[in-house]
Amino acid sequence: MTEQLCTFFLNGIFFGIDVQHVQEVIRPQVMTPVPLAPPDICGLINLRGQILTVIDLQQRLEMGKSAIRTTTPLDEAQGFNIVVSTHDEVVSLLVDDVGDVLEFTQNTFQPPPATLKGRMHQMLAGAYPYAGGLLLVLDTKKILAAN
Repeated sequence: MTEQLCTFFLNGIFFGIDVQHVQEVIRPQVMTPVPLAPPDICGLINLRGQILTVIDLQQRLEMGKSAIRTTTPLDEAQGFNIVVSTHDEVVSLLVDDVGDVLEFTQNTFQPPPATLKGRMHQMLAGAYPYAGGLLLVLDTKKILAAN
């Protein structure tokens, strides 16, 4: 059996998320800030009439505040929004860059590296080795359930 992952980068680290949870990948959108929101909530965007919460994934994983979260004009904005959905909700994850959709054989799947600690370790489903190193696979439900 194989698993397809939408890949992306956060602070130079290679991550993946199951394509079954990815609705689409979009360029930065105009965001409306949310007063008193937790620090990992960037704001809200309007995606074709649907209001989505934008999560600073780098901050949610306790990797520091994303550098692309600055208030640059939209035509100069960097990064991407990965729109993910579960049965309950649809949100956008702010990431530095996106990669390809890669397919991995499930028999090469490994548990999260023991060297990772804290929130990142808690939110990982595991990892796949590949020619360039290790692809860390995030658990979508844990990412969305985190407060």
